[in-house]
Amino acid sequence: MVEVKKKVKTILITQPKPEGKSPYVALEKKHKVKIEFRPFMHLKEISAMEFKEQRISILNHDAVIFTSKKAMDHYFGMMEKLRLRVPDFTKYFCVSEAIAHYLQNFIPFRKRKIFTGEQTLASLIPVMQKHKEAKFIFPCSDLLKNNINTSLEASGLDYTKAQMYKVVCSNLVDLTDIKYDILVFFSPTGVKSLLENFPDFKQEETRLAVFGPTTMKSVEDNGLRADILAPNKKAPSMLMALDQYIKEANKRRR
Repeated sequence: MVEVKKKVKTILITQPKPEGKSPYVALEKKHKVKIEFRPFMHLKEISAMEFKEQRISILNHDAVIFTSKKAMDHYFGMMEKLRLRVPDFTKYFCVSEAIAHYLQNFIPFRKRKIFTGEQTLASLIPVMQKHKEAKFIFPCSDLLKNNINTSLEASGLDYTKAQMYKVVCSNLVDLTDIKYDILVFFSPTGVKSLLENFPDFKQEETRLAVFGPTTMKSVEDNGLRADILAPNKKAPSMLMALDQYIKEANKRRR
């Protein structure tokens, strides 16, 4: 990791701005920095034909795993495309209460069997294991389908990952330059989008904040430098990692 001595004034988060009150607002005020949001990737639905190529029968599964609202949107959207009726007996396993409540947009909420975890898939697995007889379907993107989830693999549950949407690079043509002190990435697709949209990108004094080992690998494979890593022992979240880095960087250069 190379030490870059420039004071942090501007940050670009390569994701949509959080709904409601953003936790980054406090970070902006605390360090007097400017934080902007711009999604470097977006979700794209797949056609019914593309889904059928996976040879997966939705109705052969009596339980659904939901890890996001977007996954839920695409699951019920695919049901409509395939002209399938949502069975009354289906059980729904959601990683959080917020995602569970989102089911109200698609089904009579009070009449269904709905189970929730505590924000993570790992926390949901013990709940699912109480229903070992169930056949689970896991609606997901192409990226998630190709990644192995060790907790789910070790659970002994009968589940099928079903790709129902894909993650694609966004067109950033209106973003005239990429001159920020810190660029924050949460996935390899974000890094890919940067290089597709800005093929002449030179990192120089720009610091890259990366979340997770797969994002880190993408940065390194493309000959770039990662300056801020999350999660780590001192910072379990990107917000905390940025806070600690900016505090140290700006303290030395006031």
